[in-house]
Amino acid sequence: MSKHTTVAVIDYGMGNLHSVAKALEHATSFTDNTSVKVIVTADKQQIHNADRVVLPGVGAMRDCMGEMQRLELIDAIKESAANKPFLGVCIGMQALLTHSDENNGVDCLDIIPGDVKRFAENLSDASAANERLTFDRLKIPHMGWNQVNQQIKHPLWHNIPQNQRFYFVHSYFVIPKTPEPIAGSTTYGHPLCVALAQENIFATQFHPEKSADAGLQLFANFIDWNGSYST
Repeated sequence: MSKHTTVAVIDYGMGNLHSVAKALEHATSFTDNTSVKVIVTADKQQIHNADRVVLPGVGAMRDCMGEMQRLELIDAIKESAANKPFLGVCIGMQALLTHSDENNGVDCLDIIPGDVKRFAENLSDASAANERLTFDRLKIPHMGWNQVNQQIKHPLWHNIPQNQRFYFVHSYFVIPKTPEPIAGSTTYGHPLCVALAQENIFATQFHPEKSADAGLQLFANFIDWNGSYST
């Protein structure tokens, strides 16, 4: 394994870029790499030259895709997702799918086939209903800590316990076309996919940068990951 790596955090003006970059820098103390350079950039050449790439983001999908197009980043993102370790976070995960229902429908990057759907307005807690014969209405967005069930063995789950709690803030969730990419799930009214894995791509609906030591461990695992994964 190389002891030097450059991580490009793609800057398309959507939210949590610098907090992700700071968490990645902090996570380097968990890694085997002796030299890690984290850059926040919208420069296509820097993205191309980076050893690994992170696509973060918060906000609305139409704005997300619009800024990627305006900054002419679509090809650079797709190229990176095709040939190097690539991590999507929050809306950066949702953007990898084919289509989102947000903003009356938005075409996404179509790197992982599937759709992004909104939580139902009448979402309720089925587990509470089973215990008390009443339904607790759940708030949208899904905000706060929730357990993540690791559906597969993957290098990015290294040293992270099963059912570890991570931090979420989202009103939409992903439904991949087939179950094969599902790497992690949680329950919020119903089971939902919160982590995806496809070859050299890993993506999370939760925010590692807001998830304390478990999130830093996931970032460290990404920094050490060579991008190899097969089911």
